[in-house]
Amino acid sequence: MQAVVSPKRLWTGRVLSGLVVLFLLMDGVVKLFKPAPVVTGSAALGWPDQIIAATGVVLLICTILYAVPKTAVLGAVLLTGYLGGAVAVQWRVGNSLFAETLFPVYMGIVLWAGLCLRDQELCEIIPLRR
Repeated sequence: MQAVVSPKRLWTGRVLSGLVVLFLLMDGVVKLFKPAPVVTGSAALGWPDQIIAATGVVLLICTILYAVPKTAVLGAVLLTGYLGGAVAVQWRVGNSLFAETLFPVYMGIVLWAGLCLRDQELCEIIPLRR
């Protein structure tokens, strides 16, 4: 039986999730078209030009899974892995901690917060003390 979520909580979760989805969709689509700033930025992170589009496809698939309610948890888990890799890459090249290296962590927090606000049962299985 699905736990009932208040309308305010549900809409807050939807807005947070929507913001994450919009940002990640934009990021994935931009990787497909590979404009010069994306190619330059990827090169600065040590990524060859040949994998930018593939990275965009992976990001788009994970984001779509997150956006669909029935696969949202799977999408969140996959996006957590993707964002963890982004942290590792930023850290490896020595980018600033709070502005660049931890930005994927901030995205992950908003991603999971949005999902937990939309799904009461998910919040109950995450081991946080009340």
